[in-house]
Amino acid sequence: MKSTYSTSEIAKIIGIHPNTVRLYEEIEFISKPKRNANGYRIFTDLHIDQFRLARLALQVEVLQSGLRKQAINIIKTSARCDFDKALVLTSTYLENIVAERHNAEEAISIVEHALLGDSMYEEDCYLTRKETADYLHITIDTLRNWELNGLFTAKRKENGYRVYTSSDISTLKIIKSLRCANYSLASILRMLSALSDDPRANIRTAINTSNAEDDIITACDQLLTSLEHATSNANEIVKLLEEMKTKYK
Repeated sequence: MKSTYSTSEIAKIIGIHPNTVRLYEEIEFISKPKRNANGYRIFTDLHIDQFRLARLALQVEVLQSGLRKQAINIIKTSARCDFDKALVLTSTYLENIVAERHNAEEAISIVEHALLGDSMYEEDCYLTRKETADYLHITIDTLRNWELNGLFTAKRKENGYRVYTSSDISTLKIIKSLRCANYSLASILRMLSALSDDPRANIRTAINTSNAEDDIITACDQLLTSLEHATSNANEIVKLLEEMKTKYK
């Protein structure tokens, strides 16, 4: 492999557009390349590894709990060739991903137990919207948002006011637990619909498998898979940083 590369050459190696090469330099995702006498950029093997690290770190879109910001911080630290600090940041990043995976798994466990029907209210209990929001420790606007997005439809009394029974509260507990674990509204709706069609449906499969007809699929629509991939990528970043530390120290 050559020791120096032009913009077009490095773009071809990484598999990106030349404009993206310039963008990565501009946003400090790679070290600033030197220039030859005619002003053209001169890239090295260091830049190739920095590009690969950046692409790896951004491959999975994990936005919750500041994970995206942490990934960008790792990229920029590597671009400054501070590999020791980048390794420390990656270790913290990996720990946070593992914590998010634990939260996601725990939320599914909560759902499974909630479906067994462990309500503190009697079946003939009716709560107002405010009473329900207070009991769940959420805002009325949050409750309204869940209803507007089709996650839940409240019953109405003859006077038109919404009422919530113990069965409704159980469903809302499920929604709250999943939202707190950063599952998307779309994935929760998909799971609730699957359970409505078949109460024996596999919760994990339903919440983590996007519908083929979905126009846009986000990471939070496939949270378990995304966090699993992010964990694998973070481990690869550690290996790459260790190699870069040895090669470019």
